[in-house]
Amino acid sequence: MAKGPPGNVEYQAVGSDYFSERGLRRHAGVGSLWALGVGAVISGDFFGWNFGLAAGGFGGLLIATIIITAMYVGLCFSIAEMSPSLPHTGGAYSFARSAMGPWGAFITGMAENMEYVLTPAVIVVAIGSYLGAIFGTAEAWEPLWWAGAYAVFVGLNVAGVETSFRFTIAITLLALGILVVFYVAALPHLDLARFAFDVEPAAGGSAFLPFGWKGVLASLPFAIWFYLAIEELPLAAEESHDPKRDMPRSILLGLLTLVVCAFATLILSVGIAPGAAALGSSEEPLFDSFRTVFGAGLGTRLLALVAVAGLVASFHTIIFAYGRQVFSLSRAGYFPRWLSVTHATRETPHRALIAGALLGYGVALAIHLLGPEHPVGAVLLNMAVFGAVISYVLQMASYVLLRIRLPNIERPYRSPFGIPGALFAGAVAAITLVALFVVDEVYQKVVVGAAIWYALGLLYFGLHARHHLVYSPEEAFAAKARGEIVQEPEIQS
Repeated sequence: MAKGPPGNVEYQAVGSDYFSERGLRRHAGVGSLWALGVGAVISGDFFGWNFGLAAGGFGGLLIATIIITAMYVGLCFSIAEMSPSLPHTGGAYSFARSAMGPWGAFITGMAENMEYVLTPAVIVVAIGSYLGAIFGTAEAWEPLWWAGAYAVFVGLNVAGVETSFRFTIAITLLALGILVVFYVAALPHLDLARFAFDVEPAAGGSAFLPFGWKGVLASLPFAIWFYLAIEELPLAAEESHDPKRDMPRSILLGLLTLVVCAFATLILSVGIAPGAAALGSSEEPLFDSFRTVFGAGLGTRLLALVAVAGLVASFHTIIFAYGRQVFSLSRAGYFPRWLSVTHATRETPHRALIAGALLGYGVALAIHLLGPEHPVGAVLLNMAVFGAVISYVLQMASYVLLRIRLPNIERPYRSPFGIPGALFAGAVAAITLVALFVVDEVYQKVVVGAAIWYALGLLYFGLHARHHLVYSPEEAFAAKARGEIVQEPEIQS
């Protein structure tokens, strides 16, 4: 006997044209998915990670990176199990819906939404900074660089999944190529003395840990930037030819690629001039390192211009991610349904893509207008990390609950780390979330903005959306698996 919808929510019947207006096209294989995962993260090697040097010195950031790498191993193996079991566009929201019901689904979806809408805003700020440094434009130009980047890459994502994935593969390979050029060129300049003595120790600190273990905690969110968004891959499930086979392979291959890049970038960047102290406050750290290796001439500027490819790769692929994430939540009625209508011929979620761009750009511009005492990139980064770590905790809780409550669903891949691996990843994410409040006074203020984001979303769901849900693929699967319905819901003709 069916139990009915849990959590005081209501589902509405929809017409036969509802899902025909919300279709996605299958295109991606392992190679495309690998490029999507790596491309989403690769900007972290070009910008963002380096702020951890100011927070914890080289030693603090190195230890934080080791801890965060272990966390992502547990996270990615768990997601590699869940994604082929629930091969829907919803990703984290889909996992939580089957594990925790509609309220858990919405809370998880809101955290992931904050991460994916704000991460492109962080990256577009870096793109503007790099282009401003290369072309010598004034700081007042930066919002124009941002607007131009959003217009180009939202347009590219709207153009079609085939075009989007072809560009993803090309730009990801170019970004990796730029990093390899840097790694090879930096090796002859490596100076081991820079690792321990470049950042002046604070009271009670040491040469290796200039700010002690507090610096390690403060470095955690910046170490996350080496891997943030690899978990977006399940959002491409409905555009993958064979998600049950390809999704685990692409997630784990992508993780391996990113681990190698993370430690190579950290060690080789800090081991050459200008060193950890200078890089810790740089808006374009790879450009600064290129100057050391190749000088300050035109060639370095051209190479740095090509290096923007790393930022572009992540910007483009995370735009893809938030488009699918907003699409899936709106298709199920958690967000306004009109956002999930797809382009009639290109079958891309154009409304979701445009709405996410307007929101991300608006938040970045608002922070920019507050003045230089609020560094746009760092503020947005912390807000994105805030959403990410909440999402990670909830996804790992979903993994454990799925193992316990739905042990018999098909699992084409099983994580070798099982529940202990998920618990470890969730614990590190939770510690990171708590540590940020303790060690970073600026972060405490930043979270106010993130809390407002969450509060508005919960208010909308509690007052309106929970009464207008739809049995989308994610909802129908969860409802049937949990015994809320005994057969597929009927669609009105």
